[in-house]
Amino acid sequence: MLSIHLETYDGAGYTLPVLVRWDLEYTGGIPCDSMTATCLYDGEMAEILPKATRFTAYQDGRTVLRGVVDAYEISLSRQGLVATVEGRGMAALLLDNESEALTYGRAMLSEILENHVSPYGITVDRRQNVSGGKYTVSSGSSQWKALQGFTHRFGGFDPYFTPEGILVAGPLWGSGKDLAVNDDSPLLSLRKRESRYGVISQVLIQDKAQGISHPVVNQAFLRAGGQRRHVLYMPRSTAEDRRYTGAYQIEQSALEQIEIDLELPFSFAAMPGDRAELALNRLNLSGQYDVVRSRSRMDRDGERTELTVSRR
Repeated sequence: MLSIHLETYDGAGYTLPVLVRWDLEYTGGIPCDSMTATCLYDGEMAEILPKATRFTAYQDGRTVLRGVVDAYEISLSRQGLVATVEGRGMAALLLDNESEALTYGRAMLSEILENHVSPYGITVDRRQNVSGGKYTVSSGSSQWKALQGFTHRFGGFDPYFTPEGILVAGPLWGSGKDLAVNDDSPLLSLRKRESRYGVISQVLIQDKAQGISHPVVNQAFLRAGGQRRHVLYMPRSTAEDRRYTGAYQIEQSALEQIEIDLELPFSFAAMPGDRAELALNRLNLSGQYDVVRSRSRMDRDGERTELTVSRR
């Protein structure tokens, strides 16, 4: 059974009454994880809900999501008086706060964490010690973008938050589950989509200040007959800046070229970063896929998990 515990800014705690509906979504990145939970209204909530700032969701005593309370709602209908609480994972603190414009001569992960993460009271599990050369954080960038841009450029990975609200400065790992889905699995629904739209075949970097044009090519997409060129302008850029920017744009455009949505009749079937082994002969669909999104829900139709899997 899922339960939601709230914490207020003045140190009080409160556990919501038995939930009638709940919805927890995990993305492993951006947009960040989110939670919506509805329960019968209790008179104590009049004092608690306006002060609630943090939540922790527990499934049979195990933490399944910790985050920031964004909103609450009280509504009256024929079903009675109910309260709904909405929130996001701890990544919300980094997304909602902007960084100052900064330039690092030789950036190190410890320095990035100190400037862009530590001020928000976030616990960090540092998995990789990343460092690099010159790194610039543009004015208006979120603290998340300042961190993610650094780790992706110099470490080749995006950081992520665990369900417990801990920031991991390392590649997405998941829960350790390997989900097997075959013709005997109790699938409620399945949808496969393969899209060529948006995949970039070439990025042409233009540095007019230095009179340089630098093409970065997606050879695999070109061989498959794809043709979509983007032109970016980067004044006074280095060769490394141009190479990285072009490769990053191509990589992001092709992330979810193939997506498969699955629905299973139980909650928390898998998490982003887990692997799903598909062996669905009737659909001629087989192979190993990465879980990129997981949504566990409970409503009048019972508990279920909606998964999106893709090849990364």
